Amino acid sequence: MSDLINFLATRISTPIIGLIEPAPSDADLTQMLTIASRVPDHGKLAPWRFILYRGDTRIQVGELLAERAARRADELGEEFTDSRREQELKRFSRAPLVIGIICSPRDTHRIPEWEQLLSAGAAAMQLCNAANAMGYGSNWISNWYSDDEEGKRLLGLGPHEKVAGFVHIGTPKAQAPDRPRPELKTIVSDYQGPYQG
Repeated sequence: MSDLINFLATRISTPIIGLIEPAPSDADLTQMLTIASRVPDHGKLAPWRFILYRGDTRIQVGELLAERAARRADELGEEFTDSRREQELKRFSRAPLVIGIICSPRDTHRIPEWEQLLSAGAAAMQLCNAANAMGYGSNWISNWYSDDEEGKRLLGLGPHEKVAGFVHIGTPKAQAPDRPRPELKTIVSDYQGPYQG
């Protein structure tokens, strides 16, 4: 088995709590983002962009999210506990670097928005692969603020944009355990004709 096939066959996500300093250097980050941009992109639209959350910005973002989460809980009639506040304050500071992969769809009738979103998702996966190949750990998540209009605004997104994911990156503290994977027989089938319901 080639090294590349072995890498792809054993790729795992590192739990965010297991991502520690150092973060990628500027040179490593440039290479990761260059690789992340090399994905299928019908029409050459580049319908995605990257937002870097690093340094003290991660703490500022946590403060904004904690405030928004408290208001949102109030709007929904939910309790907002001290532990929940602490959780929100640390959302973006658990790993040394967080990269938002943002779908910024282009207005074209030829290529539907859902296809542009898939391209942004491919960029997120490619970013994870690049980070892992360079010896860093990564974890791709979304969370409540990805679908909350005010949460998205606080994170720097425009009203027309969608979150493809937030990739947390750092140096893995330890080798992460693998998780159960689906058996191919449960997810693969030969075509059997039109769906009959």
